[in-house]
Amino acid sequence: MARFVPLADARHMPLWRRPITLLFVMAFAMPIAFFTWYALLNNFTKEVAGFDGADIGLLHTIREIPGFLAVGVIAVIMVMREQVLGLVSLVLLGCATAITAWFPELTGILILTFLSSVGFHYYETVNQSLQLQWLPKDKAPQILGWLLAAGSAATFIVYFVIMILWEPLGLTYNIVFMAGGGVTVAIAIFAMIAYPQFEAPHPQIKRMILRKRYWLYYALQFMSGARRQIFMVFAGFMMVEKFGFQVHEVVGLYLINLVINMAVAPFLGHIVARFGERNALVFEYAGLVCVFLAYGGVYFYDWGFQVAAFLYVIDHMFFGLALAMKTYFQKIGDPGDIAPTAAVAFTINHIAAVFLPVLLGLIWLVSPAAVFLMAAGMASISLILATMIPRHPEKGNETIFARVVPAPAE
Repeated sequence: MARFVPLADARHMPLWRRPITLLFVMAFAMPIAFFTWYALLNNFTKEVAGFDGADIGLLHTIREIPGFLAVGVIAVIMVMREQVLGLVSLVLLGCATAITAWFPELTGILILTFLSSVGFHYYETVNQSLQLQWLPKDKAPQILGWLLAAGSAATFIVYFVIMILWEPLGLTYNIVFMAGGGVTVAIAIFAMIAYPQFEAPHPQIKRMILRKRYWLYYALQFMSGARRQIFMVFAGFMMVEKFGFQVHEVVGLYLINLVINMAVAPFLGHIVARFGERNALVFEYAGLVCVFLAYGGVYFYDWGFQVAAFLYVIDHMFFGLALAMKTYFQKIGDPGDIAPTAAVAFTINHIAAVFLPVLLGLIWLVSPAAVFLMAAGMASISLILATMIPRHPEKGNETIFARVVPAPAE
């Protein structure tokens, strides 16, 4: 029978059984399956299934549908606790990843991509909610930075093992997919058994809510989803299609990203805490405008793979500053709104993701540079939105247009 422990009492438990430790365990488990799949995806689909740009765009559209339907988490948590749902979602992600190579054709890959995506997106929705409920506001940016570093460490291990052992051991796609997915399943089952059910002090609203005062957060989420598609779908595919990168070379590029992220992610958390969400996001989006314009230059001016690889690393590094959006909402949101808003935000984040990959995949067939120029335009819109975040966001001061009502004198 499950044991329930109030969050306030959890501090008396051994360190390895506390809520924050569980967040680190889950942060470590998820990337093992997901990034095993991601590391092999471009080469697997190109070499085994014969995908072109349109096919890879379709695959990522299918992958993002569960994210668009993440609002369904609200219905699930009516009958299942968030903590349990997060771990069950990890099991689904791991199982779908493990058998990916068993179905090396378009239909099979799309079905398994959909199932693994359900696990991934439902986990991410619940995980974001638990982070904002379990972490104190004054320490959230720093801890989120360390959680990002933990995920980067897990991903580093995956990429390093693939890069070092792929050729010497003659590894196959099937072996690697099964190993990556199986480890995630094992860790999730361990966490189900080893940890009690933690109860946050504020009960979560178990229905969909849309609040007018959260409009800027919703807009930032929408544009963030659009920007993410360019990186996830086309930046890596460019390295394979244009420059002919092999599996171990793609993974080597990912390894560079991970080493930098492990070192930089905790620092990014301190940057957000020190300079605020507005400045962090303005810096991120201004940088992304430059990066996407430079991606276009790779095609216009036929710059070499060294330039493309450098841009890929910088692009990936900017992802870390996205934690500023989490802490922005933590400051402006009602405590009971966290779970339903996390679900709604994930759905909003994936509105563009449902149609954008397949649309841009068709544009890619005509002009890859045009895809990256459109991405620069999207980043510019995000930059404008980021300037609307107030210096000190809080409830009643959600945007620079809000007027904070002074507290009555006592």
